[in-house]
Amino acid sequence: MSKDYYKTLGVDKGASKDEIKKAFRKMAHKYHPDKKDGDEAKFKEANEAYQTLSDYQKRAQYDRFGSAGPQGFGGGGGHPGGFGGFDFSGFQQQGGFNGQGVEFDIGDIFGDIFGGGFQRQRRGQNIILTMKITFKESIKGATKKIKLPSQSSQAAKDTVEIEIPGGIENGQKMKLQGYGAPIEGGQPGDLYLQFSVEQHKDLRKDGPHIVTDLHIKLSEALLGGKKEVPTVDGKTKIKIPQGVQHGAVLRVRGEGVQGGMFNTGDLLVQVLIDMPDKLSKDQKKLIEELQETGI
Repeated sequence: MSKDYYKTLGVDKGASKDEIKKAFRKMAHKYHPDKKDGDEAKFKEANEAYQTLSDYQKRAQYDRFGSAGPQGFGGGGGHPGGFGGFDFSGFQQQGGFNGQGVEFDIGDIFGDIFGGGFQRQRRGQNIILTMKITFKESIKGATKKIKLPSQSSQAAKDTVEIEIPGGIENGQKMKLQGYGAPIEGGQPGDLYLQFSVEQHKDLRKDGPHIVTDLHIKLSEALLGGKKEVPTVDGKTKIKIPQGVQHGAVLRVRGEGVQGGMFNTGDLLVQVLIDMPDKLSKDQKKLIEELQETGI
């Protein structure tokens, strides 16, 4: 049976990042094993809950699967593909997520508890690389191989394979823990991949959904019919209902973001009715006849 991390920290499922951090600090102060009345087991449970709920990617997987998810979260070692071996706490959001990346600093937590006496280990410098991905890759996810920079502590590996989840935003970051610059007598820094998402000429992202505009004629709006619209994989046909209104949104289920922190999103088609600038004599006559019928 999976653990209830929200119950462990005493917060509800809608708790903010600050509320989760505050709850963990309270429990860490109470149960830390170095304290006289500490409880190591409860401290470990609280720490495990915090490590997941303070990281939006891990939290999304936990909320979706009730555990670490199909692949688990991993902690390093072994094959680095998928989520195993990489720390997604480096994700930073822009746009629809309204999130901030979580950097869990154990020194910061314990410094608050013990008055700053906790010594932090020296760490090498972090490295930031820009990674270009297509709009389709940002929506559906992808497996990519990257060449490691010469400054990386893992440069001898030359390349590393990463799993990019669906739903990546432009400017968002992924942290590869321990892949930064090495330092003598300390831990290597981290490698951050900052994603640059290529724009699509017809599609745009809105949270878990993809949005496109569909221009139709006045006659098509009145009579309805079928129209072709773009998707990330090509094109699909949708039904236009009779009498559709300007600005109406038609939904194509399952054609949005694939996986990531969302369930599968949808394609949202916004209908835009193009009114004619002027009418021919015959068109005007027909419209006047329609007007007489009450249309």
